[in-house]
Amino acid sequence: MPIRSWDIFCTVIDNFGDIGVCWRLARQLAQEHGHAVRLWVDDLASFARLAPELDPAAVVQHLAGVEIRPWHPAAAPGATDGTAGAVPHDAVIEAFACHLPPAFLDRMAARAPKPAWINLEYLSAEPWVREHHAMPSPHPRLPLVKHFFFPGFEPGTGGLLRESMLGAQRAAFLDGAAAQASLWHRLGVTPLTDALRVSLFAYPNPVLPALLEQWRDGTEAIHCLVPAGLAASQAAQWLGAPLEPSRPVARGSLRVQATPFVRQEHYDELLWACDLNFVRGEDSFVRAQWAARPLVWHIYPQDDAAHRVKLDAWLELFAKSGVAPEAAAALADFWHAWNGYGNAPDWPRLRAHLPALAATAPRWERRLQHPGDLAANLVAFCENQVK
Repeated sequence: MPIRSWDIFCTVIDNFGDIGVCWRLARQLAQEHGHAVRLWVDDLASFARLAPELDPAAVVQHLAGVEIRPWHPAAAPGATDGTAGAVPHDAVIEAFACHLPPAFLDRMAARAPKPAWINLEYLSAEPWVREHHAMPSPHPRLPLVKHFFFPGFEPGTGGLLRESMLGAQRAAFLDGAAAQASLWHRLGVTPLTDALRVSLFAYPNPVLPALLEQWRDGTEAIHCLVPAGLAASQAAQWLGAPLEPSRPVARGSLRVQATPFVRQEHYDELLWACDLNFVRGEDSFVRAQWAARPLVWHIYPQDDAAHRVKLDAWLELFAKSGVAPEAAAALADFWHAWNGYGNAPDWPRLRAHLPALAATAPRWERRLQHPGDLAANLVAFCENQVK
């Protein structure tokens, strides 16, 4: 049966990571597939950082073709969770293991036909993902079956979110001086000529000062663009000077400049315009790979260092993509240092291999398209579940 409408439930964790993925998915389902999408979010104030037009106080609003509503997953027993009276759509996604309201589940069970029910999982390159992708999980009380849907980098997974026009948009940006000038004007940046351009989006990181020192003391000019937030605050502390948009701070060979927090599509442009991108979490990590540029990933830390397994799984997969072994090793060692494995980041070594990594990045980007787009894969899968 064709799927024409969706409910997506999201709890905002770490400010932007989960909502960044859900917002991108919701827009793509609405704009590219023409479906009705209702996005339930528990923290509209954080969401508004990604979508400035959003009203954090509104009970119902529409933006980019998506209906947006607040919900309260931790509502006390007997209190409203915000979903009262909402009739479930054709497909229901609980993103990243958030739990649906019991009353909403009851309405799903009473609906005919019953909705496709998806638990959209976190992204991982670990081999077991292929084995567990699309596995069913019957509800213990209701006549409903939930399926686990895993994004991934290889065939046999759900793939990655990628808008149909993304490649053409990137090519037009890179070929268009006016588009690039518009980006720099929007960010308040005057690009340095003959400087390595780096974007730095990261969690607070104890090794950041050591990296900034290497950039400051090196012989190559580096223009570091830091989106406003946690990394910008840490960099400002190291610089001993406030970081404000349009006011770069220079130290030796390094110039550091804060950029305003921008909407998702403008962040893509920043990634396209830089020679090296430091990213964090999941959404920016995926977008950096679609940018076809070398990247450094600051993975979200988990208890018992479980995140290191995920980090190494991606590095192992990337090392098999045709990149020179010396470049893959330099990247792995730098990522390990950046993620707190106990080593100091070795910038000169990574810098020596950036040309090889830059040559590999477009091939890697094309390889990631093989499993297909996550949104389209979700549509096809859910249509097979609704009878």
